[in-house]
Amino acid sequence: MNPRRCILVVDDEPRLREVIADALDDLGYRTLSADSAEAALQRLAVEPVDLVLSDLRMPGQDGHALLQDIRSRHATIPVVLMTAYSTVKDAVQMIKEGAFDYIAKPFEIGELSATIGNALRLSAALQDNQRLRRELESRYRFDHLIGASAAFRRVIGAIAEVCESRANVLLTGESGTGKELAARAIHYNSARRNEAFVAINCAAIPEGLLESELFGHVKGAFTGAVSARPGRFVQANGGTVFLDEIGDMPVSIQAKILRVLQERVVEPVGGSQSRSVDVRVIAATHRDLREAVRSGGFRHDLYYRLNVFPIELPPLRERREDIPLLLAHFLQELGKSSERPMPAFTPAALRLMERYSWPGNIRELQNCVERAVIVARNGSVDAGDLPAELHEPVSSENGGLPSDLDAELERLERRFVLEALARTNGVQVQAAELLGISERSLWHRIKKLGINIVKRPSST
Repeated sequence: MNPRRCILVVDDEPRLREVIADALDDLGYRTLSADSAEAALQRLAVEPVDLVLSDLRMPGQDGHALLQDIRSRHATIPVVLMTAYSTVKDAVQMIKEGAFDYIAKPFEIGELSATIGNALRLSAALQDNQRLRRELESRYRFDHLIGASAAFRRVIGAIAEVCESRANVLLTGESGTGKELAARAIHYNSARRNEAFVAINCAAIPEGLLESELFGHVKGAFTGAVSARPGRFVQANGGTVFLDEIGDMPVSIQAKILRVLQERVVEPVGGSQSRSVDVRVIAATHRDLREAVRSGGFRHDLYYRLNVFPIELPPLRERREDIPLLLAHFLQELGKSSERPMPAFTPAALRLMERYSWPGNIRELQNCVERAVIVARNGSVDAGDLPAELHEPVSSENGGLPSDLDAELERLERRFVLEALARTNGVQVQAAELLGISERSLWHRIKKLGINIVKRPSST
């Protein structure tokens, strides 16, 4: 038992408080005491408490009023009520109003121990869920969508526009461009953020199982269905369903998805009763759905239902100027998980990375950074530490001329500014000297290019 778990015992009878405190001490808990609800609230204001054990009937403010105050001021602290047999009915009502449980007087210490243990375990689970939700919300804030290129700024703008609407969203783009990250950003920045985000890869589940996964099944619906099971749409009720790789969904299932979107009901496999659901659908695919519609591989009516708000995520080769920002982000994340200094990437390594076409897009870049950090020597990643495919000759297109001169010039300007800032750890005066320009001119370029300056912590 964790000795740091603290229980506040509230009762107007001194002898009973003393007996309970001694018993809890023997069980390994730390205890605090209060002889009234008012005194208990004063202690809660200044002392960290994991659970409140309170008598229901007390002079002045009773256990019911104390419960209400705790629920409003300290919602994560579980409350267990002690009550005489004649007030059990009242205690049951208190559970409906937020108490964890009640224990009837007189009680055995074993019964008290079991009740407190259950309350603390549930409280810990709820706190873990809240922590995980905060981490998810933090992870999918807009500032974690990395990129300042014009192409990616358009994506951010579209996500910001659609978040608060109820519209279905269709995310398109090559594999590895961050479609699921965008879907989660939409969900966690929408009014549905406190409800479930349920993702399913339509290409990873066999056709025979996909219908059951999506809509659930009743007991005995098929061999192995030993019990009823809700589907992903029911699990996401009130929240968001993310249908990844919907372009690979069998046509037979597409008709049933269309019914969900039109009628907002699902019918489990083997069942005859429909269930209403309130979900937002975000779909994603790397395929050309318009071509699939023309060839008969995708239902045109489903396509138009999904394509209410389309967002296309650009491949990394069309946003090369974002590579230094993504690189810095991945290094920061790796540094958090490994708790050790991350190596710097040399200008030669960065040039190779910016020249490469990245067919696997952001996912491939992330894998490349993780590998490079492992093989790096002497505190830096050089060109020789990068995978062999990055060293292959770049095919010449357009006779060696850029297809978009303005974009290419902006990319080069960004690269040089970022490299100068990296060498000087974000000190603009020194970076301007390296570039041979005034500090004011550098400031204007930083503002124009949308560069966020992050200084690395000193290694000393």
